[in-house]
Amino acid sequence: MTVNSAAPPGTTAGAYREQIWTALLRARACGYPVPPHGHHPNFTHARRAAHALLTHPEVAALRVLVVGPERALLPLRTLALRAGVTVYVPHQKKEGWYWRLTDVAGARLSAMPAVGEAVRTPDGAQGAVLACVAVDGHGARLGKGFGWGARGLHLGVPEYTLAHPLMMTPALPCPADSRVALIGTPGGMIAAQPRPEP
Repeated sequence: MTVNSAAPPGTTAGAYREQIWTALLRARACGYPVPPHGHHPNFTHARRAAHALLTHPEVAALRVLVVGPERALLPLRTLALRAGVTVYVPHQKKEGWYWRLTDVAGARLSAMPAVGEAVRTPDGAQGAVLACVAVDGHGARLGKGFGWGARGLHLGVPEYTLAHPLMMTPALPCPADSRVALIGTPGGMIAAQPRPEP
């Protein structure tokens, strides 16, 4: 499941992000916005990855999720809302606020003001899905380096992500932004494995 996106140990986070973005672009493995540089990539077959994550027993049992606003997570927001899951998405104009969504029409950012409810806290959240630029088999997640959820959410709930195989690596060559428990990919699920003791 892991593609060799290896980099020399000590590679900076910024340099590694550039490597992943360029690999996705060269492989034509991402959609709008392109180039993916500076974004959480909207990778091809993100819907398959979303379906894999949402049908995993650990996640399928959850009824309230916090989900990032990225385009790569649109299929996941759509599928979750269709399944009756309450979804909280960070408000784009009020820092620290969320859109509370129960209607599938609100999966797109542009529709959230019309169908969502602006709230201060994601009450009852049981899990969170954050986009990534890269992730390894131990659950070390590297985001785009800024913005919402850059360092994880610290809500006390499990965090998950979606990734294309080109975004997977055996081990990040740089410090992680946060850690996830499960990774949904177009080919199926990956459960983060604890790092071996030295």
